[in-house]
Amino acid sequence: MDNEKSTCRYFTTYSGVKLPFKLVGELGEHEIRNRNTFFRGYFDAEGVLLGFQKVVYGDVELEHKYTYRKDGMLQRADITDAEGEMDTILLAEQDSTV
Repeated sequence: MDNEKSTCRYFTTYSGVKLPFKLVGELGEHEIRNRNTFFRGYFDAEGVLLGFQKVVYGDVELEHKYTYRKDGMLQRADITDAEGEMDTILLAEQDSTV
């Protein structure tokens, strides 16, 4: 998920039940060394969450990747579980006028 156009930040958890989730409890990079569980969030230059990984004992247990429409609305979420199975959720149809 990491690429040149994203910034990685670390968090303790997320809030909300609607997608995209909101990562909360930001941690410094030095604070994750002794944590069993944390979230690794990837953000674009404007601070929009592109996706995240839930890391448990060094392994990625859950991953979300988000795609947005031109108007900023979430269009698609690709969610991969601990077994590596991915589900895609289409949330908003792309409008031809956007």
